[in-house]
Amino acid sequence: MAALAFAAAACVPSAHAATVEPLSIDTKSGPVAFKVEMALTSDERAKGLMYRTELAPDAGMLFDFRTDQQVYMWMKNTYLPLDMVFIRSDGRIASIAANTTPLSTETISSGGPVRAVLELPAGTAKARGIAVGDRVRHHLFPND
Repeated sequence: MAALAFAAAACVPSAHAATVEPLSIDTKSGPVAFKVEMALTSDERAKGLMYRTELAPDAGMLFDFRTDQQVYMWMKNTYLPLDMVFIRSDGRIASIAANTTPLSTETISSGGPVRAVLELPAGTAKARGIAVGDRVRHHLFPND
């Protein structure tokens, strides 16, 4: 069953997800660390990064869908361009939608089943060497 998740929905500009956790990505150049807000509930996933006007270079938001599924995001009411990193349940990056268009209602597809989506400031994936196949280290994903 396809899940329709939106990177934006009604919220006040200052609202943030309740929990911030460390996350790292193993790239060819070594690990890259981030502090991510957790979007665990349907309300948190719907709010996403809407109405934000800034996001620190080492910050992001991790959307957990709890099971692998096709995911669709959009940028409605999201003022910041973002990189969307689609992550399978094994922690591997399945695809990356780079430099998404602020305020767009165009859907952005994961391109296949994923468990989670990591939103980062636009350009972060390229600048930090994050690529499809890299491993995301976070308690949501198994370690090997």
